[in-house]
Amino acid sequence: MNTIARDLADYPLLVLDGAFGTELARRGFDTNDALWSAKALFEKPELVEAVHRDYYEAGADVSTSASYQATIEGFEKKGFSRDQAKELITRSVRLVQRARDAFWQQAAKRPGRPQPLVAASVGPYGAYLADGSEYRGDYKASRAELADFHAERLALLCGAQPDLLACETLPLLDEARAILTDLRRHPEAAAWISFSCRDDAHTCGGDAIADCARLLDKEPQVAAIGVNCTAPRHVAGLIRQIRQHTAKPIVVYPNTGETYDAVTKTWHGSPTPYGDFVRAWYAAGARLIGGCCRTTPDDIRGIAAFRAELQHG
Repeated sequence: MNTIARDLADYPLLVLDGAFGTELARRGFDTNDALWSAKALFEKPELVEAVHRDYYEAGADVSTSASYQATIEGFEKKGFSRDQAKELITRSVRLVQRARDAFWQQAAKRPGRPQPLVAASVGPYGAYLADGSEYRGDYKASRAELADFHAERLALLCGAQPDLLACETLPLLDEARAILTDLRRHPEAAAWISFSCRDDAHTCGGDAIADCARLLDKEPQVAAIGVNCTAPRHVAGLIRQIRQHTAKPIVVYPNTGETYDAVTKTWHGSPTPYGDFVRAWYAAGARLIGGCCRTTPDDIRGIAAFRAELQHG
């Protein structure tokens, strides 16, 4: 079921959550690891659930699982068996579902917002490599190899029954094509596809975002198309490019404009005042807006306040 289309029929904007690894680190959890935030799935699952809950409390309509960097191969390198690795990937979705259900029961169906959704993160091949290549797109893997890489994890995530998949930070249109090959094996599943981008018109790997939108517009399982972990200053231009080639909802959740050093796994530079851009993104055509790296629940509260303004203005 396309839950995005259903909710956007009743609400002007869906609010996504913000950075997950950033929030874990702010709470004292060490994410400097090849598994990044996925390490918390076995070291601090209660913290994972708490962060999801806090994003729902901040006003998020969608929270995304900590499976971005979770792979069977990655967990096996940490000494887990294959079955244990599969369970950890499934756990990532269950923790969001538990947080959502607990929040919604206590929220007593708060007026002005839809029942929150659970998205299962499908991170790019570069996230598994843990070398920053999701921001370069310089993969050596073929499309067939990328499809093989994503297939089992995507099947596990679909089996956990999230509301949708968040196939995110893709630097290459070819990787999106590979994921679509896997997605068609799960015809009941819906996904958004979002790309990491280097400027106002191109993915980090050099594909024209217009070509990405044109291809994905034809795919019935793609519920939204957009960009994430991209500098805020590029996003309005990217939205306008996408809008020319699709009527599907546009999803954007940029980072704060800082630069990531893949060697030291640290961010450098000054953050951009995030809230200044949200109105411009909405005006350009985005209908799902949240935050990626370095954003916090405060940023999400700001987006939720903007949505309330749209509803009551």
